Amino acid sequence: MRSDARAFFITAAGTEIGKTLVTAALVHQLREVGRPVRALKPVISGLDEAPPADSDSGRLLEAMGRPIDEAAVAGISPWRFGAPLSPHMAAAAEGRKIDFAALLGFCRSEMEASAAAGEHLLIEGVGGVMVPVTPRETVLDWIAALGLPAVLVGGSYLGALSHMLTAARALESEGAEIAAAVISESADGSVGLAATVDTIRAFLPGIRVVPLPRIAAAVAPWRAAPPLAESVLQTK
Repeated sequence: MRSDARAFFITAAGTEIGKTLVTAALVHQLREVGRPVRALKPVISGLDEAPPADSDSGRLLEAMGRPIDEAAVAGISPWRFGAPLSPHMAAAAEGRKIDFAALLGFCRSEMEASAAAGEHLLIEGVGGVMVPVTPRETVLDWIAALGLPAVLVGGSYLGALSHMLTAARALESEGAEIAAAVISESADGSVGLAATVDTIRAFLPGIRVVPLPRIAAAVAPWRAAPPLAESVLQTK
């Protein structure tokens, strides 16, 4: 068993910024160097818009080298919804609710199992830090309740600085550790990646800020990501 195996929560300053890309890249890179790792996407919405293989859950399964089918998706994503809405809205649209205590129980059980197996565990959230998971709890509440260090993913679009610093302040307000911040270069290119990284570093002293240049690969871009695992998770 590896004594340095840890669990992390991958969150973001918004949606469609790069959480799954970062999570899948970390899984891939850890596996490439022989580190046991698992990833979860406990809550996912928008499944009506993509088949399992094209969903965030499917991408994580692919990065783990596991078959992609309905059972496998259900195993890492127990709370699945069709509408591309915040979890509490997507659940309500189907006449359902997310039991927050059950969500925490699922994550804690997986954390215990991974710790016993000496695996790194990556739990990918949904949307941004302040997205409601239930009518009363947000992703931030989820992170704080689990007590996991967070990897905060942001972009380099116009407005990203405010979104990223606000998300970081929210995490810090709840005593959540920010293990690292990853700036994933945005498609619009309106703000430079280097300038964004420099600004975030200036405002978040003491936090590792890692640039992630835009990846041209159309299929499985996480395979082409630059080295992230050591800088983000402090693995060696």
